Amino acid sequence: MNRNLQYLLLCIVMLVIAAAGGATAQVSRVSTVNPMTGAPYDKVYDYDYVDEKPQFPGGNCGLFNFISETREYPYEAYEKKIEGRVFCTFIVNTDGSVGGISIVRGSGNEQLNREAMRVISMMPKWKAGKQGNKPVPVRCYLPIAFHL
Repeated sequence: MNRNLQYLLLCIVMLVIAAAGGATAQVSRVSTVNPMTGAPYDKVYDYDYVDEKPQFPGGNCGLFNFISETREYPYEAYEKKIEGRVFCTFIVNTDGSVGGISIVRGSGNEQLNREAMRVISMMPKWKAGKQGNKPVPVRCYLPIAFHL
């Protein structure tokens, strides 16, 4: 009987944890200001939780081509044979413009980090993400690799 009760309690706890995990906020608040309006964002949706995800012109292939064509290896990092990957985050605004660029995890080299941010800042307008057929700001994550 004691074992059955323990099993039942364990199931209830697991159910509560699963329900709480499923109820995590799909919207994160940020203090970033919308460059078009000058007003702070009210809600920024995470990429995985919007009905229609933002799209770079030309899709993923276009994005990879843009990064390859725009990225310039910093001279000092190239001379010192420094490689790395910079994990960036940015917001695709409701008009498709890119803003709120930041580094989630840098490469350990400031020059590579700055170059990754420069590349993202040069991006053309995206097709905006939508939630319920309404354009919404969406946070995107992008690793930019620097390999020799």
